[in-house]
Amino acid sequence: MRLWKLLGLAGLAGVAAGSVVLARNERQRRAYTPDDVRARLHERAAAAAAGPEPATEPAPPTPAELTAGRTHRLTRLLRRG
Repeated sequence: MRLWKLLGLAGLAGVAAGSVVLARNERQRRAYTPDDVRARLHERAAAAAAGPEPATEPAPPTPAELTAGRTHRLTRLLRRG
């Protein structure tokens, strides 16, 4: 019975410690001025714009490309029909 009490107290202590960490992080986040937030957003936008461009969707394959190769499933289906 005493073990359960100790485990319960340890759990409560863990929850309290976690709440303290979350509260501290929230205070640090709210300490930013609007100019700081704006500067960080501009930095992130510039980094995202400098990154690689998203890949465009490839063009649909031609019938010759679809039937190339003997093991291709579509090739086998087309040959049957």
